[in-house]
Amino acid sequence: AREVQGQLLGGAALSLFLIFALMAIPLRSYAQPLLIMSVIPFGTIGALAGHWILGIPVSMFSYFGIIALSGVVVNDSLILVDYINKEKEAGIPLRKAVIDAARYRFRPILLTSLTTFLGLAPITIFETSTQAQLVVPMAASLAFGILFATLITLIMIPALYLILDDFKAWWKEAWREVSVESTRVLSAVRRK
Repeated sequence: AREVQGQLLGGAALSLFLIFALMAIPLRSYAQPLLIMSVIPFGTIGALAGHWILGIPVSMFSYFGIIALSGVVVNDSLILVDYINKEKEAGIPLRKAVIDAARYRFRPILLTSLTTFLGLAPITIFETSTQAQLVVPMAASLAFGILFATLITLIMIPALYLILDDFKAWWKEAWREVSVESTRVLSAVRRK
């Protein structure tokens, strides 16, 4: 069992790295993929809460569902970040771009998540056959994880995008001050 868990954790780490790499290339950023992936832990919390609500014990198939959930919950965040990036490229101020993304992408994100949840609900709630009992923990992880992560995504991603932009501005200012100070010190040293 420990060997399987180790392999599962290795596979999960590899899948998270691949998700990060596949987003970092087109976004040309290392920070935005991390921002997008920040909802994955909330999906995991939702998946575990779903197991608790339904009274399903967490099993190896639950972990498979959580790994699959990681790829699914990233989509909602990616939709928001992509919309914000396109608005910024069009010259729209950042705050308005963030508000527009949250407003215009709210319905599509909510509908895709609800349809996924409602599509998986019959398996998690009503399925009683012995063969399907292996799939129920996986479906519960996906269904409840995506529901919880979507609610968090709609609030957290716009806020984190603004925080990231503030941090970048602070970093540029701090770096500019350091370079100005180092230039002043080097000039003073050269004069001596």
